[in-house]
Amino acid sequence: MSDWKKTCEAEWSLHGAPMPDSRDWKSVYEARPLGRNLLKNPAPSGLSKDVPPPEPDLPDEPTRGPPQSQPDGDFSGWTTSVEVLPYDSSGIPEGAVVCALPLFSWFTMEQEVDLKAEGLWDELLDEYQPEIAVQDWYEESQLHRSIYQLHVKLLAADRSTVISQHSVAPTEDLDQYSHNWKEVAHVFSGYGPGVRYVHFQHRLKNSFLNSFFLTRFTNSSVTVRAVRTSS
Repeated sequence: MSDWKKTCEAEWSLHGAPMPDSRDWKSVYEARPLGRNLLKNPAPSGLSKDVPPPEPDLPDEPTRGPPQSQPDGDFSGWTTSVEVLPYDSSGIPEGAVVCALPLFSWFTMEQEVDLKAEGLWDELLDEYQPEIAVQDWYEESQLHRSIYQLHVKLLAADRSTVISQHSVAPTEDLDQYSHNWKEVAHVFSGYGPGVRYVHFQHRLKNSFLNSFFLTRFTNSSVTVRAVRTSS
């Protein structure tokens, strides 16, 4: 066994995991695919879950110009899209005079992680099946009862076959004001052979009423952990 292979085995506690001699273990070690966040730009706003999210700015005058539907910022590493929702007048009593309604929009961000490009190898993914942990933190903005969605898929080599998936769409409590980070987490285990990609997508709701109000996120992560989960 090469020194680099021994180093990988010891440092990541991979005893019993398939580690073929054909691998360049020095390159694997330098890539550090285990225990590292594989998402790029996990906190575009420069915020941390360890510090409470900033309170929203309340402008003295209405914002001029067309309504804003997506946040400003550098979202490099993410593929982004916006879905502007129709105005909701369902809760307005008949005959009431309405000066303005909030305009809501979903801001979607997604990434696809190539597990082999990050340094993982076929035998580890297919036979050992390490845990794949997903974590995200979103702001309790209370703009609406539904402000966050997470959709994660484990994909095969063709990038279209879904081997396992997890989705969550929590509902917010608008009766009590709370402005903290809320954690969303899931661990994929025993998912079976063939996983080569992780598709990570989350959606956050924003609104515009005289000014733009957004739901922030931070510290998104996809981490492969050296824990055997196959039976």
